[in-house]
Amino acid sequence: MTDRPKTPLLDRVHGPADLKHLGEADLRALADEVRAETISAVSVTGGHLGAGLGVVELTVALHAVFDSPRDKIIWDVGHQCYPHKILTGRRERIRTLRQKGGLSGFTRRSESPHDPFGAAHSSTSISAALGFAVARDLGGAAGDAVAVIGDGAMSAGMAYEAMNNAGHLKKRLFVVLNDNEMSIAPPVGAMSAYLTRLYTGAPFQEFRAAAKGAISLLPEPFQEGARRAKEMLKGMAVGGTLFEELGFSYVGPIDGHDIGQLLAVLRTVHARATGPVLIHVLTKKGKGYGPAERAADRGHATAKFDVATGIQKKPPSNAPAYTKVFAQSLIREAEADERIVAITAAMPDGTGLDLFAERFPRRCFDVGIAEQHAVTFAAGLAAAGMKPFCALYSTFLQRGYDQIVHDVAIQRLPVRFAIDRAGLVGADGATHAGAFDVAFLSNLPGFVVMAAADEAELVHMVATAVAIDDRPSALRYPRGEGVGVEMPERGEALEIGRGRIIAEGGRVAILSYGTRLAEVMAAREALAARGLAPTVADARFAKPLDRDLILRLARGHEALITIEEGAIGGFGSHVAQCLAEAGVFDRGLKFRAMVLPDSFIDHADPAAMYAEAGLDAAGITAKVLEVLGVAVVGARA
Repeated sequence: MTDRPKTPLLDRVHGPADLKHLGEADLRALADEVRAETISAVSVTGGHLGAGLGVVELTVALHAVFDSPRDKIIWDVGHQCYPHKILTGRRERIRTLRQKGGLSGFTRRSESPHDPFGAAHSSTSISAALGFAVARDLGGAAGDAVAVIGDGAMSAGMAYEAMNNAGHLKKRLFVVLNDNEMSIAPPVGAMSAYLTRLYTGAPFQEFRAAAKGAISLLPEPFQEGARRAKEMLKGMAVGGTLFEELGFSYVGPIDGHDIGQLLAVLRTVHARATGPVLIHVLTKKGKGYGPAERAADRGHATAKFDVATGIQKKPPSNAPAYTKVFAQSLIREAEADERIVAITAAMPDGTGLDLFAERFPRRCFDVGIAEQHAVTFAAGLAAAGMKPFCALYSTFLQRGYDQIVHDVAIQRLPVRFAIDRAGLVGADGATHAGAFDVAFLSNLPGFVVMAAADEAELVHMVATAVAIDDRPSALRYPRGEGVGVEMPERGEALEIGRGRIIAEGGRVAILSYGTRLAEVMAAREALAARGLAPTVADARFAKPLDRDLILRLARGHEALITIEEGAIGGFGSHVAQCLAEAGVFDRGLKFRAMVLPDSFIDHADPAAMYAEAGLDAAGITAKVLEVLGVAVVGARA
């Protein structure tokens, strides 16, 4: 009987090289320790749990066979990268995940040489891996490229564009299809059904059991016969595979939780592959942790939780979440208008459309991770006389921008874009920040672009979007809870392009666009204590602008400050253009536009991120005093 070390195996692993000296039994035990460490860490920090638990054995096997960082292991999206971080020298910092100054919740090039490519949006890994493979063959950095992509991410067209190109180039490249039958939401589409048929057919399952050892390990005289048997049985089961038609050698499906099977296959393809290979691995999201396995989303994203019970530790709130307010408002409108339909791209829970789908299952469409298709699908619905609401996170709407311009804006189709996660989003960091939608939508002719100042305004803006039937529109709102204002029973359509005065004051006017209004009012209170209470207005619309309100504020005050939760080029830039054309600057108006800085802000608590951006009450107060030339004691450097 082999003596085992008394100290945990994980204590002896400081990097992937340490796995090379471990046998199969030790690697299996190491996987158990990595799973426990992942659960423990996420219970402290919150984060993406289920995806990582599903790839523990795969992560261990990949690092045991391949040589990171010489070999490039690229994790699609990055939700599943926590075990990878634990094994690549970041275990001591793993309990700083998604915290200010801590580890990113995704892969990040600046964080470790073992993260060759940053990610947080899906379906990019195969393209990136092919780039590494081609660069290698052109004299660039040596080593293999391995893309690990989930079945949910395979619903995006970009993955097939990459596979088509890789099959044509015939470069040595490894794609691991991590098939857990579930991305964030249950899988949708023909690809999901295809994968299900691929591994549930009885003949193929029998072949898989009989051929657990790889063909290349057989003596040479037997290999050709085994290949023929494989093709015959595979043909009987599914009639060949899409992946082989695209030029990939296909291996699988194999059990992604069987270390022995993973090692045998990975070692074989690593030793023998000359072109692109797809390894189809079956895993279970949330594997090994009961609360995650039982959860509807398999523990995809969690707050801090108790390990023993899985109960999440969420702070209580008396205000409703913006996402839920949107969903409930849309449901009320849809009850009165049967032409209202809703579209999301693999985020029904995150956008609140799961609630809409429960009430109107025939009028709600989850198109999978396919934002480009979602936008043009919505355009087709609008052209056919429906009233589509395309609900996407701001960060994901970026992926469908060409379709917004070409298929929606140019045709002036009344697609309604419900933009969730507007502004800074906290622990997900720069990759998920909704920083650019105001700028890229406000530039488009004919668009109506709105931002809710609070949850009550959001209700009215949903009603407004329903009423806009002659052009495209967008309404944006942040992640998290509202501010606790009194809610209307039903939304009322707002006058297009009209803002509102919130509080009258003197010398300075602040024109707020979006949910910074609460911070503006807090700043006003601080300034009022100094006898400098500004006028405060809520713009409501970035396009069309309320020109009359803007000019009234400009002509009645010494200074005008705009504030928004977006990048330069958005609302403030349009206001500046309006003022310049009206010749207001010639009369000495002091104007400032408060926007997100020209940099990507790292993950932290949203309040800390806005403080860093200078868009909190303290930053607004300082800006007003600066514009008025009032000295600030203890001002920020």
